[in-house]
Amino acid sequence: MKKSKLMNLGMISIAIMSLMMSCQRHPDQKDDTTSLGVTDTEILIGSSCALTGHASFLGTNYIHGALSYINRVNEKGGVHGRKIRVTVYDDGYDPPRCVFNTQRLINQDKVFALFCYVGTPTSVEIIPIVEESKIPVVGLFTGANALRNPFRKYIFNIRASYYQEIAAMVKHLVEDEGSRKFAVFYQYDAYGFDGLTGAELALKKYNLEPIARASYMRGTMDVEQALEKIVASGAEVVIMIGTYDPCAKFIRLARARDFFPVFYNVSFVGGNELARKLGSDGEGVIVTQVVPSPDTRALLPRVDEYCRLLEKYYPKDQPSYVGVEGFINARVLVRGLELAGRKLDRESFISAMESMEEYCTGIGHAVTFGPKDHQGLDTVYFSQIIGGKLVLVTAWHFAH
Repeated sequence: MKKSKLMNLGMISIAIMSLMMSCQRHPDQKDDTTSLGVTDTEILIGSSCALTGHASFLGTNYIHGALSYINRVNEKGGVHGRKIRVTVYDDGYDPPRCVFNTQRLINQDKVFALFCYVGTPTSVEIIPIVEESKIPVVGLFTGANALRNPFRKYIFNIRASYYQEIAAMVKHLVEDEGSRKFAVFYQYDAYGFDGLTGAELALKKYNLEPIARASYMRGTMDVEQALEKIVASGAEVVIMIGTYDPCAKFIRLARARDFFPVFYNVSFVGGNELARKLGSDGEGVIVTQVVPSPDTRALLPRVDEYCRLLEKYYPKDQPSYVGVEGFINARVLVRGLELAGRKLDRESFISAMESMEEYCTGIGHAVTFGPKDHQGLDTVYFSQIIGGKLVLVTAWHFAH
């Protein structure tokens, strides 16, 4: 009996020692999870975006623009001998689904980095997951301040912020057009609140504030009450922080009531789809952009490359501002991987991204990051719906 007990104790001791030895890493073995998602032949990248639902135009065009470039890179052999494989999950612009997708990408798929997320309410929800997992995120289709301030080590924003977009538009309308009466129509969530704050800050510079604030619920078309409030205010300008369907309905109903303020939308609205849905009712509607127009392909080499590759890989798609942004994101991602070298892990990639200085993207403006600067571009462009088409502004035109 004693012998049996001694044998059992010995076996337990051996098991514990074996477990301890298995937990000890070889000196050459990389620590923690920094090299997850990287093999000799592949780099695994994960994305969650709206591929269905009321924001599907945004997610589909965004990821197709990005994949157009990545497919081309892979055809040429990849980056340092590794192909880039992107796993994309549909979140329908729904925050809980985005969180679930992100956890799946990190814990189950074990991707190296996250890429091309769409939307503020979705993206802000993954911040704690990203910071806990120490996983890089490159390129988000949102200008939300929460992704920029406080500084986020693992998040690389490529586009200008909503605050910058709104400030540029307000500056023009106040200083050049003499506008004084501004209302804000916004989506009642993190995206809308961020845009509302941006509008209030921009107007405060001119000792102004919104004369009306009115909202709608995300995923609905219930804009009538907001319209009533804003029409009653007599606003000269309506700053719109929403998606294309509810914003289009708001504008159409306003026109039907002979209410003709300046309608201004931030880039997330999806200007090309907004123009398509509005038709003749869209005349004069303004959309700020954070990348050049697809129509500039004759002037800008990378815009032309985007249009050509999109036609090759996604022939049913039409070029869009959203697609151009996704394409630029992919170029920046690939450049970061190139700078990191063959010996790739998450920390080396972050260091490489932060070393990126004046990277020529071929759109007329260079991308620069730094150890405390994770926003690559600051440029804001103006576009306007003229004759049913969204065009780069050369001269302002307003409907009456």
